[in-house]
Amino acid sequence: MGTTVIGVIVIAVVVFYLVFIYNRLVSLRNQFKNGFAQIDVQLQRRHDLIPNLVEAAKAYLNHEKSTLTQVMEARNNAVSAQKDAAKDPGDGTKIQRLGSAENLLTKALANFYAVAENYPELKANETIQQLMEELSSTENRVAFARQAYNDGVMSYNIFREQFPNNVIAGMFAFKETSQLELESPEARQAPKVAF
Repeated sequence: MGTTVIGVIVIAVVVFYLVFIYNRLVSLRNQFKNGFAQIDVQLQRRHDLIPNLVEAAKAYLNHEKSTLTQVMEARNNAVSAQKDAAKDPGDGTKIQRLGSAENLLTKALANFYAVAENYPELKANETIQQLMEELSSTENRVAFARQAYNDGVMSYNIFREQFPNNVIAGMFAFKETSQLELESPEARQAPKVAF
């Protein structure tokens, strides 16, 4: 009778531990999905601001139509990637595609800003200034939301890969996901030092 009670207690502890692992995996997965939802909101704001900026700049940049076209094409590609990633933020391939699309959009916007520097009347336009400020503010929000998402993904992936969690994760199809990596052109350039 004593061994039966001990056996029941051991089985109960093992079952409890397996339930704990499963619930923790679910919790961590939902946390990174919520993190992606925050990114999604900020990217949508960014994507909504860009057409307004391009439309306001059209009058000033008649001979720079290719720059404006490039920005809009990059924006449309990013919107498509965002919608695709939002359907399944756990799919690493979709997250990587979103990162690539957002990187192309960032480069197109950097090119737009470089062209805008050559047009003082464009920089002086109040609407353009306001839109550029809102876009800059949104970029900061995207960076913060991306950091929170990536932290959530890291916690999820670490917990998922630990033993015996990896066994439970494999049994219930908790798959690895990717972090969202957005490059900023400024971060990749060497700092300029002048003496």
